[in-house]
Amino acid sequence: MSTILFELGCEELPPKSLKPLRDALQASVTEQLTAADITFDSIKAFAAPRRLAIQIQGISDKQPDRTEQKRGPAIKAAFDAEGNPTRAAMGFAKGLGIEASELTTINTDKGDYVGFEQTIRGQATTELLPAIFQTALDNLPIAKRMRSGASRNEFVRPVQWAVLMQDDTVIDATIQGHQTGTQTRGHRFHSPDYHNIAHANDYEQLLDGLKVVADFDKRQMLIKNQVKALADEVNSDAIVPQDLLDEVTALVDFPIALRASFEARFLQVPQEALISTMQADQKYFCLTDKTGKLQPYFIFITNIESKDPNQIIEGNEKVVRPRLADAEFFFLQDQKQPLFALTESLKNRVFQDKLGTIWEKSERIAKLAAFIATLMQQQGHDINVDETVRAGILSKADLASSLVGEYPELQGIAGTYYARLNDEPEAVAASLEEQYLPKFSGDVLPQTPIGICLALADRLDTLVGIFAIDQAPTGSKDPFSLRRSAIGILRILIEKQLPINLVALVEQAIKGYSDAEGSKIAKMGDTFTQVMAFLNSRYRAMYTEQGVSVDTIQAVQAINPHMPLDFDQRIRAVQAFSELSQASMLADSNKRVANILAKSEVSVADTVDEALLSESAEQNLYANVKQAQTVVQPLLEQADYTQVLQTLASLDEPLTQFFDQVMVNSEDAALKNNRLALLKQVRALFLTVADISELQL
Repeated sequence: MSTILFELGCEELPPKSLKPLRDALQASVTEQLTAADITFDSIKAFAAPRRLAIQIQGISDKQPDRTEQKRGPAIKAAFDAEGNPTRAAMGFAKGLGIEASELTTINTDKGDYVGFEQTIRGQATTELLPAIFQTALDNLPIAKRMRSGASRNEFVRPVQWAVLMQDDTVIDATIQGHQTGTQTRGHRFHSPDYHNIAHANDYEQLLDGLKVVADFDKRQMLIKNQVKALADEVNSDAIVPQDLLDEVTALVDFPIALRASFEARFLQVPQEALISTMQADQKYFCLTDKTGKLQPYFIFITNIESKDPNQIIEGNEKVVRPRLADAEFFFLQDQKQPLFALTESLKNRVFQDKLGTIWEKSERIAKLAAFIATLMQQQGHDINVDETVRAGILSKADLASSLVGEYPELQGIAGTYYARLNDEPEAVAASLEEQYLPKFSGDVLPQTPIGICLALADRLDTLVGIFAIDQAPTGSKDPFSLRRSAIGILRILIEKQLPINLVALVEQAIKGYSDAEGSKIAKMGDTFTQVMAFLNSRYRAMYTEQGVSVDTIQAVQAINPHMPLDFDQRIRAVQAFSELSQASMLADSNKRVANILAKSEVSVADTVDEALLSESAEQNLYANVKQAQTVVQPLLEQADYTQVLQTLASLDEPLTQFFDQVMVNSEDAALKNNRLALLKQVRALFLTVADISELQL
């Protein structure tokens, strides 16, 4: 058992790709070693700005020997009548490098064959490793590879050196066009020269001394701890998004955190703008107080252990000041006119060539949001319809602002700030930011009633419009993010407990495209059908992400509920039903009932003639069905689907006895039709919740 060290030294690797490259390299090497039957105790990947490395400890020196059974021609073809080997047998033996006399007999179900058990000697690990590492590098997820100078070898960045060692010995190989050796390089500034690695086990410790923290996770933890310590000194919390943390970790070999400050006057600017520019442009960690209010400090990570850190701090303060001043300028410039005045320019800005301007979209959002607000009012929600209309008209106004023009990610957020400065009602102001929620899977939902109305109206309007002009998503292409919008609609209606029918919403959204001159939607019926089908298809993606089984989703989709909240309640009920001991039998019985009814050549009656129930098993089933119908009716009115299915579980034994003792397809047509009517009632009871026959239990 020994230790293997592989290191590829490069020019600075792309910071956003470094962590994925590290993980992919380790995964590929691990997979190849396993496939080659090479055992090892542990494998660790390293990643720093100028290197990718793998250290494998306790690796076996060679593959184990293995025995392979080679099968040749059938016995009848291998030997003649006198028992002498034929040309077929001798050719097979010659191919294996043995005498025909060494062949054995292999017995199989298909007959007897000649064969030979051959021992394959395992290769030395050191012979296999160069190809394993080169293959791993070739398979890395690199969008665009480059060549350096006259070299024909391609990689994400020019390669400078390669290390491949077994313990203290070089494994001679050429990887990425470089001869392997034992020399690595330290920090670009603190220790730029080549340094010899005495032993593969010394790698991490050696680089630590050369001012390179090669372990990505260790380097990241150092950054987090330093940032927290500096934030604590000013009684603040640092904003540390994981993506930014990963990128900063990939930018430095030897992280040193420093805290700087900026003028407090900039805090009058929306803090989202300041945070955005400091994170995206400068890779800074911003600080907030305990309530989330931005503080006039930021923390940055330097890659140099400076003798005079103040110079670096002053330099960063000097760099960030003009960026903050730009945000301040745009913010103040926008305030020279009220938010509503910005809507005028929306009349000349196109939302989509065939769907009109952004102003027209705002008008449609206002009308649809008012419709939703009216429904919510009827359901007891405290919402002002006039304020909802006002919010809809203002919903896209900030798209014409200078601040959003510079920082597009502030759409909605800027509108909220400007609405408050203009003394718009708080319900209106808050909704302008909330209209874009949720922005991604698992994101928070809008909290205010008007925000909910805008979020639904905006998504529905886009969904209907894009489908109407035949731009529906295809395959992996979804330029208008309609899949995400559809799931956002479903989530809002479900999680906000809004019993609103999708049919009504989609119909109203389609009407919004009509005016005195006609409708922008040529095929309203087709658009309605396509949008409804698209929304219903999103249930599967949404619920499978939550761990709900596909058959449970299909059971509910089979009855096509049009109210997302109702759909969700049915899903939960079917999940609970699936845990019952009777569930499997009832699912099978429902399949049987469905098949029997589907094969019926006559129209099955809705009512049962009690006088024709001649068998005790069918009488018992009928009595239980009647009782279940009585119990279930008030439960359905309360949408208590879980209790409905719990009640119907009592039909387990009566159904089993019915199928065991009663011949449904009786020669007596009256008896047969009556029994079919009874099964139709059983089927109808379960279909009040879902199609249980879809369950695979």
